[in-house]
Amino acid sequence: MTEALRTATDDAPSPDAASADAASAGDAAREHAAWRAERESGLREPHGWLSLTGLLWPTAEPGRLPGLPGEWWVVDRTLHTRPAPGDTTALRGERVAEHGPTSVTVDEGRSLVLGTFLPEGLAGSGEEATPDPEREIAVEVVLRTGRYGLRPRDPRAATRAGFTGVPAFEHDPAWVLDARVTWYEQPERVTVGAAQPRLVHHVQVVGEVDVVHGDTVTTLALTGTPAAPTLLFSDEADGVAPWRVLHVTAPAASDPAEAQAEAEDDRAPGTSGTLRLDLNRAINLPYAFTEFGTCPAPVAGNHLPFAVTAGEKAPR
Repeated sequence: MTEALRTATDDAPSPDAASADAASAGDAAREHAAWRAERESGLREPHGWLSLTGLLWPTAEPGRLPGLPGEWWVVDRTLHTRPAPGDTTALRGERVAEHGPTSVTVDEGRSLVLGTFLPEGLAGSGEEATPDPEREIAVEVVLRTGRYGLRPRDPRAATRAGFTGVPAFEHDPAWVLDARVTWYEQPERVTVGAAQPRLVHHVQVVGEVDVVHGDTVTTLALTGTPAAPTLLFSDEADGVAPWRVLHVTAPAASDPAEAQAEAEDDRAPGTSGTLRLDLNRAINLPYAFTEFGTCPAPVAGNHLPFAVTAGEKAPR
């Protein structure tokens, strides 16, 4: 055997190693497929993100709003509603006063479902006593840039009825990156744009991560918390939403308690470490599915100067 042949033979992977790599890739693909199925099941929920049918802004004067029962108004940073004469349906729920008025507050950037009602044609048919999430419209209250808004969530929305799945790139293990992360000593409050005009969000930047792709290193800001960081980013891929989000999770471990302890050590303020970014799990925010999302935009500069051909594609 020549030296060249010995070297080639020595460098070649053993059959056992190749089989192990193939099995590992197969496990990852199956795990990803299960995750995709769970993701799409969540989107299909009766009052999930596919059910939004409007974004309404009540004023200081009590008044009707399209498609909603009752009158609505905002006074002293509080949203109010009450039944209106001529209503054939009524809002109901634990937070709703039966004869009104009902008053509710939420924190900036947050939301809650105030109650539900049966749409015209079903109300008064004797079905009110039996809640049916497939028919009832939920009313979500949001507070964005100091303004109260209302979003009806209708399970009969065309976006939900016509949903056949989210287009996505094939799973590719090359897009699972171990990236260097630096956690800030203190979170930094940053104002970012939103999917709706004239709205902003205030986010907490908790650290930054270095994404390496070929000879390119791009530093991106992480928001949320060190325990549950999020990466909002744009990139150069065709056919994707203007920006996507990656919810960063720790890799699975055989000992969850040990993994949690290691994660806490790795994510202590002022420290550096490694964060696994599985860009196959980059997903669309709600604004990508309907016109009524108010999602935050990425922190300025959170753009990858290459195409991330992983994760979800634009759904419309």
